[in-house]
Formats: sequence, C-alpha cells, structure tokens
Amino acid sequence: MHDIRSIRENPAAFDAGLRKRNLAPLAAELLEIDRRRRAAISESEAAQARRKALSRQIGAAKGKGEPTDALMAEVAALEASLEKGEAEAAALDAELTRRLEVLPNLPFDDVPDGTDETGNVEIRRVGNQRNLGFAPKDHVALGEATGEMDFAAAARMSGARFVVLKGYLARLERALAQFMLDLHTSEEGGYVEVNPPFLVRDRAAYGVGQLPRFAEDMFHTDNGFWLIPTAEVPLTNLVNDTVLEEKQLPLRYTAWTPCFRSEAGAAGKDTRGMIRQHQFPKVELVSITTPEQSVAEHERMTGRAEEVLKRLGLPFRTIVLCGGDMGPASRKTYDIEVWLPGQNAYREISSCSNCGDYQARRMNARFRPRGGHKGSRGGTRFVHTLNGSGLAVGRTLIAVLENYQNEDGSVTIPEALRPYMGGLATVPAPAAK
Repeated sequence: MHDIRSIRENPAAFDAGLRKRNLAPLAAELLEIDRRRRAAISESEAAQARRKALSRQIGAAKGKGEPTDALMAEVAALEASLEKGEAEAAALDAELTRRLEVLPNLPFDDVPDGTDETGNVEIRRVGNQRNLGFAPKDHVALGEATGEMDFAAAARMSGARFVVLKGYLARLERALAQFMLDLHTSEEGGYVEVNPPFLVRDRAAYGVGQLPRFAEDMFHTDNGFWLIPTAEVPLTNLVNDTVLEEKQLPLRYTAWTPCFRSEAGAAGKDTRGMIRQHQFPKVELVSITTPEQSVAEHERMTGRAEEVLKRLGLPFRTIVLCGGDMGPASRKTYDIEVWLPGQNAYREISSCSNCGDYQARRMNARFRPRGGHKGSRGGTRFVHTLNGSGLAVGRTLIAVLENYQNEDGSVTIPEALRPYMGGLATVPAPAAK
C-alpha cells in the first residue's frame, strides 16, 4: 500500500516508479481525489466547529430567555450539510484506498528497466553442469519408471496438477525439507522455525498483498478461509498490528508448509510433471527489519537460499528481475534458477524479494526506534518485510533427480542428504527394485 502523503510530497518520483513498472503516471489523478477528500474533511470539520459554537449560543440564549429559533434552524441545516460532507469524505477515502491498494510497489532505482523476463539480468552463475555422457531423462520419465511418481493416481483423486510420491521419492522429498530447515535454523542461518496455520482469513491475505489482486490465484473455502499460496502469508502476518522494539530486529522466520495455488493465470504452462502444481511443499524464509537493514538483509537472504544449492552440488544462476517482471509487492527481486538437464534449461527454484514498507502499511506493522523518531506516528516507523523461497522443495527434488541421474535410471543421492536418508547413497534403478 502506498502512502498518499509521500505521493503528495514527491509526485514525480511516484510516477517514475510506475514507469519502471511500465504503468502510466497516476500521481495527478490520485492527488485530485486526495484534494477533494481533504476539502470534504475540512468542510465537515468547519461545520462541526460551527455546530459546537451554535450549541453554546443556544445554551446561552435559553439561559437568558432569548429566542433560539434562528439558531436552531441553522443547526438543522448544518446537520444535513455535515452528514453530506462526511458521506462524501468517506466515499472519496474509499475510492482512494481502492486505487492505492491494487497498485504495485515502486522498484528501487537499481532495478533494471524492462517489460518482461527478457529484461532480467544475470548477476552470477555457480557450479558446473555435469557431463552425464548419455541423453538425460526428465524427472517425469525417471520417476514414473520407478512407479514412485504417480500422476495417474493423483489425477483420479484430485485432477490435473497433482502428484503422488511414494517410497524412496517421498522420503527424498522429506529429506530435502529437513535438510533445508536444519541449514536455515543453524547458528549460521539464524532463522526461527515456525509451524503456522495453512488457512488464513481475508485480512492476513490482504496484509501481504494477495488480496484483492490475486484472489483468483488462491483457493477459498466455503467458510471464509484462504489456503495459503506460500508460508510468506502467515509468517509475515506474525507482526501484523504490532509495535516492535528496534532491538528485536531483524526477526527471521522459516517454515516448511504445503502451498496451494489455483494457477488460474498459467493455463497451458508446465502441464507435464511437477514444475507447476496446485499443491506443493516449500521452505519459506521471511525477515522483518528496520528500513536501514533491509537492503543488506535481502542480500543475506538470497545468499542463504543459494547455500542450499551449493551444498547439494546443484548448478544455478542468480538473476535480478526487471521492473516489468517483479511481483507487485516487491521493490527488488532476485530469482535463483537451477539447471535441469532433462529440460536443458535453468528453471526458477527461489525468488527473494525486498518489499520495503509496502506490506507493513497494509498490516500496520511498526517498530519503535531507539531514542524515538521525529515525524513518525507515536514515535514509531513501519518495518520492512522480505520473503524468499529457501527452497521450493518439489523443484529441488526435480533438480536432484535430473542432475544426479545415472544411465541405468538410478539416482545418486547428494552427500548432504545421505544422513537424512539413513545413509542410503543411491535411489535404486527401476530393475533393482
């Protein structure tokens, strides 16, 4: 959510940020609504002041036995005017909120210009693509050959974009999640593990910017809940309507949850396999910081997500998204893409975003600076929020299967995962099962 006061103070910067998003300038339109809203509020306040003054005059006149008919008539006229003015101010305030709440966040100045993914910029590439020495299979062929990746059974139960994992693959997916959680909650990682609700109310979804913009992309129950599209929703909302002390920041949370997405805008995309599903597990990272900490925290978070891939020995590249390809709540986003030999392509496995105070304004999440802060409300400031995948577990499973596959269909288990697999070094080939 944007602060109309900031737009009022620097409309040119606001419009420049929208241009980076490939949107038309809106400052003039928004400020005209704001002008009318403030005028209606001023007129109402003036009417209220006049009504109070008249009430005192009426009381004094009655005490003296003087006539009050004219004064009473003016009060009645003010009542009607006041009611109309308050209604107009409320309507304009609602219109301004409606316009502001669907606008995306403004990108940082160092975010590349661009209209879509072609404007993204690769900033580093880590690890070497393995020379398999044979034509690689994709994860679907590898998994279905063993019978442990069952799309047919999932379709009979739930339809398209679901999968049933069994045996070694189910255990390997769980091992990946446990490995990620242990890494992130280590002393080096510094995140606190959370087991949050998977169902949230409207206000929680609104607070992180999912509502009203992305309602069609989420699943809704018939008794008022939304299934979380990512643990970002409950983790970030841990600080909604809260005033923290600066010494508590940064807060760092991680959670392993199922995620639920309708994929309403992804018809025809990645219909084969596990890349894009209605239900998938993910380890999420969320940080709550001061404004001064958030840029460094963004780099740190991205580094922690990258560390998972480094320890698994999976090749990846990190890119910074251009203004036209970022999510609406973000001011800057790094995408991490892992190499998939079965697709002969890098595919997204993590997206780490600095949202500034965009979500905090919607959630009313604040902190109290040491020594106070001039110009802040009640001596408080809005926190900054950040979120990232650390990592998408299903896509990491895909990457392990495709990068560590052997010609006979077996899969070598990365060293880092073997303690979580009871010491098992290889997922056996289909014929060996």
